[in-house]
Amino acid sequence: MTNEQILSEMQSIFRDVFDDDSLELTRETNANSIEDWDSLSHIRLIAALEKHFNLKFNFRELQDLNEVGDMIDLIAKKLNG
Repeated sequence: MTNEQILSEMQSIFRDVFDDDSLELTRETNANSIEDWDSLSHIRLIAALEKHFNLKFNFRELQDLNEVGDMIDLIAKKLNG
């Protein structure tokens, strides 16, 4: 799966979690870019990503996620071995 495909699939997950159909993700999108991105929504987001992509993140991996691009890279790494 390419990074572009992952970003496209993440787009719908973010829109669902944040209940905002107009949300447009970029690799630079971060918690400061989305008004409702707080600790609770972050947990819901991570759970939704794990379920959608059928993978698990460990705590150390989550600590290094600062932007959507970091999430894309981590998901790609896990999916593509």
